[in-house]
Amino acid sequence: MKILVIDDERAIRNSLAEILTDEGYDVEVAEDGAAGLAKAESEKYSVIFCDIKMPNMDGLEFLDAIREKGIDSAIVMISGHGDISTAVECIKKGAFDFIEKPLDLNKILITIKNATDKVTLMKEVKILKRKVYGQEMIGESSALRHVMEMIDKVAPTDARVLITGPNGSGKELVARSLHQKSLRSALPYIEVNCAAIPSELIESELFGHEKGSFTSAVKQHKGKFEQADGGTLFLDEIGDMSLAAQAKVLRVLQEKKLSRVGSDKDIEVNVRVLAATNKDLRKEIEDGNFREDLYHRLSVIVINVPSLDERKEDIPMLVEYFIDRICGETGMARREVDKDAMDMLVAKKWTGNIRELRNVVERLLILSGERITADDVRAYVY
Repeated sequence: MKILVIDDERAIRNSLAEILTDEGYDVEVAEDGAAGLAKAESEKYSVIFCDIKMPNMDGLEFLDAIREKGIDSAIVMISGHGDISTAVECIKKGAFDFIEKPLDLNKILITIKNATDKVTLMKEVKILKRKVYGQEMIGESSALRHVMEMIDKVAPTDARVLITGPNGSGKELVARSLHQKSLRSALPYIEVNCAAIPSELIESELFGHEKGSFTSAVKQHKGKFEQADGGTLFLDEIGDMSLAAQAKVLRVLQEKKLSRVGSDKDIEVNVRVLAATNKDLRKEIEDGNFREDLYHRLSVIVINVPSLDERKEDIPMLVEYFIDRICGETGMARREVDKDAMDMLVAKKWTGNIRELRNVVERLLILSGERITADDVRAYVY
């Protein structure tokens, strides 16, 4: 485990470093916040001990900078001038703990154990969130960077977002990212595939029903809007929703209340609605298949997800990502991709987008030899 000690007093930082080194830790030191920040940006530390009163950049400024850069080390603030208000301010800014000088070895060791337990727990939570919400967006193309910038700007707001793009391009992933980065991230995230639900059941699925409201309604059922109360509701393939259901969705968006099928009682809901479609909704409006007033309610912000053919420079990174993920999940041996094979994958037209690419990578891993060659791509892809 690596630990960083930041203190402008040489005797203190060196003695603390010696003690922790004797305890078996890998320890580095820095003389002020600026030097410590430079180290934290280039190295991964499990725990950082940081003095508060220092020249150049003090401990509180360091704490602000470290959180702004997204560095997830556990920060333990140390000070010879400790008081309750300073300790509270440190904790509010994201410090794990606050300890006073002179430093007590037992307290330091206990603090390190607790801090590393917290860091481990945070990593496990991130892994679980990825399993629940899906994986991160992979790529560095300008088209994808634009989408990511839009997500970062829009996510903290409650603005409704319409996500457009072809099938398999990652619209669901954009919706999940918007929820994860929103102020509602700890609250429910509910997905509804409007195309997968029969038109006669969509109203019951979205708004719920009362017992006995129709033949198969043997008990009361809360709809997706109620289930998502306080959180986010993602309406995927909204272009396939019936006009009757569209009218009810519009009412919920306007009045923030709904009534279950078979009931005239209004139920208030606080839901952020995200919607996605692969259809041209303006054409659907012209053809009489989609309500124009609902379109304007949903499209406060429009994020267009590019097709894979519009971001071909991301394909090598995506291929490597899928190889790592698939091999990790299945236990298959990892294979390298020859350059000419990768060039062929980049050159291919991907009508099925990222979903098709993942399937192709899995196929190549199963059917190829020790390496994925151009011959493999010709045989199993083209």
